[in-house]
Amino acid sequence: MAKSLFIASPKGGLKKEFLDVLIDSHSAPDRPGWFKTVVSDADGERLAAKSAKLGVPEDELYGIRLSEAIELLNRNAANEIVDRVLAKFHALAPKFTGMPVEGADLDAPGALGLQGLDGTLAANLASPVAVVSDCIACASTVARIYRDACAEPVLIALVGDHAAEDVAGLKASAGVDVFEAKTPAGLTGAVPLAGEKVRGFKPANMTPKRFEFDLIERAKSDRKRIVLPEGDDDRILQAADAVLRRGFADIVILGDPDAIRKKAADLGLANLDKAQLLDLRTAPFRKELVEQFYELRKAKGITPEQADQQLADRNWFGTMMVKAGKADGMVSGAAGSTADTIRPALSIIKTAKGNSIASSVFLMCMKDRVLVFGDCAIMTNPTPQQLAEIAVASAKTARAFGVEPRVGLLSYSTGSSGTGPDVDAVKEAVELARKSLPELYPDLALDGPMQFDAALDERTAKSKMPGSPVAGKATVLVFPTLNAGNIGYKAVQRTSGAVAVGPIIQGLNAPVNDLSRGCTVPDIINTVAITACQAQAK
Repeated sequence: MAKSLFIASPKGGLKKEFLDVLIDSHSAPDRPGWFKTVVSDADGERLAAKSAKLGVPEDELYGIRLSEAIELLNRNAANEIVDRVLAKFHALAPKFTGMPVEGADLDAPGALGLQGLDGTLAANLASPVAVVSDCIACASTVARIYRDACAEPVLIALVGDHAAEDVAGLKASAGVDVFEAKTPAGLTGAVPLAGEKVRGFKPANMTPKRFEFDLIERAKSDRKRIVLPEGDDDRILQAADAVLRRGFADIVILGDPDAIRKKAADLGLANLDKAQLLDLRTAPFRKELVEQFYELRKAKGITPEQADQQLADRNWFGTMMVKAGKADGMVSGAAGSTADTIRPALSIIKTAKGNSIASSVFLMCMKDRVLVFGDCAIMTNPTPQQLAEIAVASAKTARAFGVEPRVGLLSYSTGSSGTGPDVDAVKEAVELARKSLPELYPDLALDGPMQFDAALDERTAKSKMPGSPVAGKATVLVFPTLNAGNIGYKAVQRTSGAVAVGPIIQGLNAPVNDLSRGCTVPDIINTVAITACQAQAK
């Protein structure tokens, strides 16, 4: 992916001057592109010139037209604007080594409401932001607006003559480098500084949409085969259609193929012909699976007839497909309980070496970061040994999905401030986990017990647990019981607007993941992507 720099300015003219200076300053073999988030009719000549210079059709060089964006804003559909702009940017960016991004011209009629939206786009693109302005107050305001949207300004290019004390005040309040140019032509001197900022930029924030994009890209890199047993559920079919359209996994759907095709036609799904539709009663490898299942379970007293009967259940059949290598993972639970999904997995796939239990996490996609909460779905009252295992397994899951793990084991007490059986159990779990780390995960930051606020708030952490490598900056939060974990993730989800992805089952020999009966189509799509990524790791 090309490195990008997002140019923000309250004045379209200054922004264009700076962008043209940036692009013209590059030399071979660099090939900088150009992308504008929102274009208006006034951009016609500029679009045509960029298209001719870059050899790219005009409609690939921008995200959306201003008239369409205003219409969507009026319908409270800002998310659709973001999705469309991100999709077009990601389609264009691989063609270039660098990608300057021009924000909307806020001085165009009707465009002022897009200012916060451009900040959201910059955050989702993981682009550092350069603010260009001839007004100190305006530059400060624009930088603040972008920060409020979780974007990260790294440079202010200030044009014109300004009092030294005012510039010093801007530097102090903005907290970024300020480059001064007497005229727009003088912005050439800011190019090396901008390049340095882009090359060294590591985003501090992770937005839900960027997490989803990274997840899908990871799944695409090595496509896996995922079985969906609930072929009679509309949501499953709609999600499968979207997965196949986006091309990040191969899909097997269990159910009556004729009924599925009819439902697909009714729902207007155009991609399900790319899925394998299997009637588990007549599947060509059914006999093979029944024989393998019998061999796995005969020591438990099962007969061949009982094995055949057991595999008439779609979750048992789908799980056996994973065990036999007919699929790389399974996603189920849209129409059943967690036990319906997990029991076959524990019986057939079993826990992986080094794991005595299966546990779960939710990836909590906040506005500016992704946190990992465990266990919120499986282990009711884990022992200290099991809690330690959940902590280490959750750290591995976090790292697998691009979250640098810093593990906090939660309690109602922080450090040594409290006593009692519940706190003592967490303390024991911390010690057990630390003993296992040299062999399993030598560089893992893990600490506890700690309260939720001490885990996430640096000021609280300094007073309650000073010197902790985790307190105040935890990314993986391990709850002491299922009761606490389930309440905790739902409370955060419903009060903060976080997107909860999961539960993700960890500790199995192959990935099987459970859906909530209230799951949405996007939930299913994300869970399929997660399962595919887990299969890659296996």
